[in-house]
Amino acid sequence: MKVIAVFKWSRNPQDALVKADGSVEWPGVKMSANDDDPAVMEIAKTIAAGDEIIGLTIGDGDISWAAARGATRTVVITDALTEANSSLTGSVLAAAIRRIEDAVAVVIGDSSWDYGVVSALTGQLGRTSVAGIVEVKIEQGRLLATRKMGSVSQVLQINGPVVLGVAASREEQNAPSMKEVIMSRKKPVERLTLADLNLPVLANTVSRGSKFPAKPPAHIIDGADPAKACEELLAALHTEGVI
Repeated sequence: MKVIAVFKWSRNPQDALVKADGSVEWPGVKMSANDDDPAVMEIAKTIAAGDEIIGLTIGDGDISWAAARGATRTVVITDALTEANSSLTGSVLAAAIRRIEDAVAVVIGDSSWDYGVVSALTGQLGRTSVAGIVEVKIEQGRLLATRKMGSVSQVLQINGPVVLGVAASREEQNAPSMKEVIMSRKKPVERLTLADLNLPVLANTVSRGSKFPAKPPAHIIDGADPAKACEELLAALHTEGVI
């Protein structure tokens, strides 16, 4: 089964520079693999079962990342804007996916870095989508996907083309060796531009600015008298509804 594994489609929000006026900048920040991407590759390999895995990414990240973890080849949209909103990113990924024929599944990290991309991608493709996937098995040619919903696990039998949003349940267990990383750079890479995809897509949201959220003033307790400080702390916690 041919599978598309989407990786490095968002930036780590911890790398953002938030200035005093609340504006956000990304100085020198490149696309990086999020916590779910290694799980994406593991599930993609299970579904593919030796068939082709196409790694799909955008922007300026490491295009050999998926190849080093088993992708047969990689497709990168080189001029896709990394600061774009979720709707635009989903549209760009969807346009690239439509070019790849006969892929039974699109696997993408259900990342906490940008929840909206998976929904936008699914809406653009018009395919069945399941989020929160933690495990996939193939039994008698059928795809059985396990997802977690709170404390409950649900096993779904899925037929036809599907988008799977994957949630990592653990850290990467089998990171590639240096030799595998070097060899992966010899695998085929297809570089596309937005023009190749008949884009750009106009963003349907416009940022009108940003600012720091309002913060309540800090409650500072004088610790000179420990007994009195404890009483004041307990009273404050009770007032805030903590206890």
